[in-house]
Amino acid sequence: EQVQFAEFSQFCELTLADKARSIGDATDKIETLEAEIAQAGSEAERLKAEAAQHAAEAKAAQEEKSEATEVRSKERADYQTTHQDYTESIDAIGRAMKALKENKKEVSLAQLATTRQRVGRMPTEVADQIDALLATAKEEPSLLAEGGSQAPKPKTYEFQSGGVISMLESLQDKFVDERNTLESEEQAKKHAFELLAQRLEAQAVQSNKEEQEKTQFKAKKMQTKASSTAELEETKAEKESDVKYSTDLKATCDKKASAFKVRQQTRKEELEAISKAQAIISGGAVSGSAKKHLPSLLQQKAVTALAFLRSEHAETVRGQRGQDQVARFLQQKATMLDSRMLSALAVRVAADPLAKVKTMIEQLVVKLNEQGKAEATKQAWCETELSTTKQTQDAKSEAVDSLTAEMDQLKASIAKLGDETTTLAAELSELETAMTKATDLRAKEKEKNAVTIKEAKEAQEAVAQALQVLKEFYAKASDATALVQTKATATPEVFGDEPYTGMGGESGGVIGMMEVIESDFARLEAETTSAEEASKKEFDEFMEDSKMDKASKEAAVKQKTSKKSSQAQELSAADGDLQNTQKELDAANAYYEKLRPDCVDTGKSYAERKAQREQEMKDLNEALEMLENA
Repeated sequence: EQVQFAEFSQFCELTLADKARSIGDATDKIETLEAEIAQAGSEAERLKAEAAQHAAEAKAAQEEKSEATEVRSKERADYQTTHQDYTESIDAIGRAMKALKENKKEVSLAQLATTRQRVGRMPTEVADQIDALLATAKEEPSLLAEGGSQAPKPKTYEFQSGGVISMLESLQDKFVDERNTLESEEQAKKHAFELLAQRLEAQAVQSNKEEQEKTQFKAKKMQTKASSTAELEETKAEKESDVKYSTDLKATCDKKASAFKVRQQTRKEELEAISKAQAIISGGAVSGSAKKHLPSLLQQKAVTALAFLRSEHAETVRGQRGQDQVARFLQQKATMLDSRMLSALAVRVAADPLAKVKTMIEQLVVKLNEQGKAEATKQAWCETELSTTKQTQDAKSEAVDSLTAEMDQLKASIAKLGDETTTLAAELSELETAMTKATDLRAKEKEKNAVTIKEAKEAQEAVAQALQVLKEFYAKASDATALVQTKATATPEVFGDEPYTGMGGESGGVIGMMEVIESDFARLEAETTSAEEASKKEFDEFMEDSKMDKASKEAAVKQKTSKKSSQAQELSAADGDLQNTQKELDAANAYYEKLRPDCVDTGKSYAERKAQREQEMKDLNEALEMLENA
């Protein structure tokens, strides 16, 4: 019994200490999980708000693009109408000038009348002169019909048509300039619209992409929150089970310790009494049973248990005349702008005829204008491609960082789950061992108690038989009679005349001792029976608590193993996503390097090239004007 109690006491001490550590670890884990749940919920709400904001930004960008497209359509329609008006007016003036220069009166008058009607933008003074010329032409036939004897009148028509031609030429030049200005403005508006549309489209695409990413991240945070919530509930259940088990075990251990002290004291007193009884009883069933059982009246049960991202230069050439002056002007401008084209043109101007030079300058102006349009289109394409590539680089870099962080978190979680599963497996093994040991001890205790109870009953029967024999003897002895005699004075004193009834009635006599022995065996039977029932109850409670603790730990192992497997799959998927995203980022970086020669490393900037080209066109127009005035 002392060996059993020593083992049980050691078991209590170790198990209670282990359960205390488990309860402390569970408390820390609960605090960590509650913090993780709160953080995941907060992050999910933030991502939800950001996703809604990105959706609103994408919608606003699309609406702004639709409004800009509608405005651009109206501007384009107005431009086409005005441009057609200018073109028809220039053609009509050209035909009228041609007829006037060929001196075809009837044709020229008809063309002038048509021009007067069709040109809606004609200045008032030009219209008045054309009206006067038409009126004069109508009067000349009537003058000729009055008589042939009269002297011929001056050719008023020819005189007036010269002034009209000059004004029509000026008007034609004015309309051509205005049409060119209109075309330039239209090109600028078109370019600005294309840039705006590209920017808004890219903004909408980026906003939609960020909305999707934020929505995905929110879903992951919600999944983390749900997983942590489930783990929190399991941890709370494990802690509650450990607390209950620890409380019950401590009560059992205290109870057993108290009972052990009482039993030891009782056993000490009992040994003293038995020593006296041994002096009286020996041999037979009584002696054998007494020697076997009385020194160990009650047996103690050993119970075991178990338990975490330009300047102008017109003044210097004003007043210069002639082709040589134009050549010098162009050479100066070529030197100022470092323009090979103007330098080559200056040489051509000095060598070629004047008409050929004018044509060449006009062609150069047209060419420069076309180059400007082509470069503007290329610049818009470059800006769009660079912007899209930069957005892709930023988005993919952010995704790579996010996936890397997610993988690190998953690896840490998997390692933690592995450690927790190993710990639980060890605890389950210890619990199995404890349950097996407790079952073995209980079986031995039950067998021993059964033998003790059986032999105590047999001893009681034997003592009862012995008492029956003694009682019969003493009953007969009490009936014996003796003669009543008169004692002589000198006779020595002997036993009295009362009958001898034996020592059965004396205090501490044989019958009394036998009755004490019988009561000791009865008490042994009763206490052993009571101890057996108490031990069985405690064993059943211990096994029930152990089974609940085992079931809780097995469920935790299953849940953590499943969670570890799920996170391993998530880690594999995240690794695949990371590799694909890294490839996309590398492709975006490579495409950016491909764009650099044409869109970034171009020497002069687009604004500088545009300014130089506009200055060259202005200088060419000034040179052309000088040739016209030469």
